[in-house]
Amino acid sequence: MPGDLPTGRLDAESRWLRESFIMGRVRTKTVKRSSRILIERYYPRLTLDFHSNKRILDEVATVPSKRLRNKIAGFTTHLMKRIQKGPVRGISFRLQEEERERKDQYVPEVSALAASEESPLEVDAETKDLLKSLGMDDLSVNVINVTANAPRERKSRFVPGAGRA
Repeated sequence: MPGDLPTGRLDAESRWLRESFIMGRVRTKTVKRSSRILIERYYPRLTLDFHSNKRILDEVATVPSKRLRNKIAGFTTHLMKRIQKGPVRGISFRLQEEERERKDQYVPEVSALAASEESPLEVDAETKDLLKSLGMDDLSVNVINVTANAPRERKSRFVPGAGRA
């Protein structure tokens, strides 16, 4: 009958339709919460490797099923990779807090604005106006003209067998 779904072997079009509408993974609150607690308590032992995180999870926790254990280990690995890039919302562990405090307390030995007479700061006209409006006229600055950099022209490469004439 017309309009019926194909039965048995799928043809190419219906296979494409079925595979193109697969949605992303759904992570339950249990997986997310467990993973965050695991990271807060055992951060120094965890790595960026799923398999080692899975073994650590086996040692430190009792997870009812292998499937749930793998989901928690996978999300833990995902969060560990995000933590490498910067702080992650909802996770607070001692190392992250110490690093944040150290960054907040950091005072450079030499100010970036402290320019000597031999080498004054180079700024554009707009930045000089901004410094003037902020009351920082006393800084020694050189005004330079800013030109927009045109993108470099790409040279074509010859790659044998790449199909170019």
